[in-house]
Amino acid sequence: METAVLVVGEALIDIVMPLEGTVAEHVGGSPANVAIGLARLGHPTTLATRFGHDERGTRIRALLEREGVALVPGSDAAGRTSTALARLDVRKVATYEFDLEWSVDPGLVAPDGGHLHTGSIAATLAPGAAAVARIVEASRPHATISYDPNARPSLMGDPADAVVVIEHLIGLADVVKASEEDVAWLYGGTPEEALARWAGMGPRLVMITLGPDGVLVGIGGRSARFPVPPVGVVDTVGAGDSFMSGVLSGLLDAGLLGGPAARARLGGAALEEVTPAVERALVCAGITVSRAGANPPRREELA
Repeated sequence: METAVLVVGEALIDIVMPLEGTVAEHVGGSPANVAIGLARLGHPTTLATRFGHDERGTRIRALLEREGVALVPGSDAAGRTSTALARLDVRKVATYEFDLEWSVDPGLVAPDGGHLHTGSIAATLAPGAAAVARIVEASRPHATISYDPNARPSLMGDPADAVVVIEHLIGLADVVKASEEDVAWLYGGTPEEALARWAGMGPRLVMITLGPDGVLVGIGGRSARFPVPPVGVVDTVGAGDSFMSGVLSGLLDAGLLGGPAARARLGGAALEEVTPAVERALVCAGITVSRAGANPPRREELA
């Protein structure tokens, strides 16, 4: 039986504004992107999110249904659909401004023997963040957990306050992925320092993406850098989320995510055993940056 995945977090509309050319709207939100990425890679995925009964919300629902992502009932009960204005710079890297409405049922739990992924704004922004933390705490005894802080300085306030929330979730997670930008904002230190700090809090696998310089991976007291495959960049929207869905897909296929037995296998895994998952993640991210918007690959594109 395939491992069921529950993703908890925001689904919104990315309004992508290039330096030149036409403004475009795409369905986005880090957790929603991860859910779609997992579904495209063949994993049964359910999303607990929040969007409105408006034109943009209808677009989100239609895409999720088309991609085979199930929705937790009540996910469409927001007063309006959230948006993220993504401004592209000369390097085609996006910075974001958000208009967000977020809450979630704190009584949700991941399925027995399943996997729970969360992160980004939904897991940090009050009041919904407290509900997300309760979902993670209730799910951990019977499901593995992954977490991506995906820091958004314009919404998360003082880094010192955000660190408290983020490190609580890191301590509950089995797999953590962040970017070097997250690390710089939260701590002002190096990726290597953050990796060592987080590894000491409990997660077995910690990954810090380094943009065009690849990813730093730590597991079992060892660390290594993996390079990015060469690719032409259209924009970086959704690249980190595509990496996340790719690595989770690889770990799921390897039997390293799921219930307590999978957690034990991950706990004993060496760097070599997670390398195929990391390499899959880098390929997924490379495909995503080669085309516009948060558009993760399907499994057949990975060949």
